Amino acid sequence: MCPVTDPDEAIGKSGYEMASVEMCDELARARMVLLTTRWNVSFVDALLRGARRALEDWRVTDVREYRVPGALELPLMAESQMREGRCDAIVALGVIIRGDTPHFDFVAGECVRGLREASQRHCVPIGFGVLTVNTPRQAAERAGSGNDNKGYEAVVAALEMFRLLRTRHV
Repeated sequence: MCPVTDPDEAIGKSGYEMASVEMCDELARARMVLLTTRWNVSFVDALLRGARRALEDWRVTDVREYRVPGALELPLMAESQMREGRCDAIVALGVIIRGDTPHFDFVAGECVRGLREASQRHCVPIGFGVLTVNTPRQAAERAGSGNDNKGYEAVVAALEMFRLLRTRHV
């Protein structure tokens, strides 16, 4: 079943409005890659469940999953998949929780920059589901079981961008 059409149900607490239902059938053959990290695994696994649920809702079946050591490794794996041309879109999932040192800032910033650069270089959309939070509680709030799960939202955003890019090149 495609995602809900009721606007009140389709808008998560973040204010993200889900893409229209009409996109479901045309996106079913999209080749997706899900990348996850090994840090904060309980939260990452909850994001992954949300991402898998979105792929099921949108009827996407050609999905490959890879787990990398951490957020700093996500851009390299994304770049590798894009260079091989084996994907139409990538979803990166991870959780970076601020600590007492500047490590958070370096890892989060380089992860975002690397993913953005890879996406722009290869013109492959990336659904950004890497949480950058101050506390574990904030991570839990963003990795819940509803459609406002950031893994779910990242998949829908990547699929929508794939569709937009594809229709612009026809």
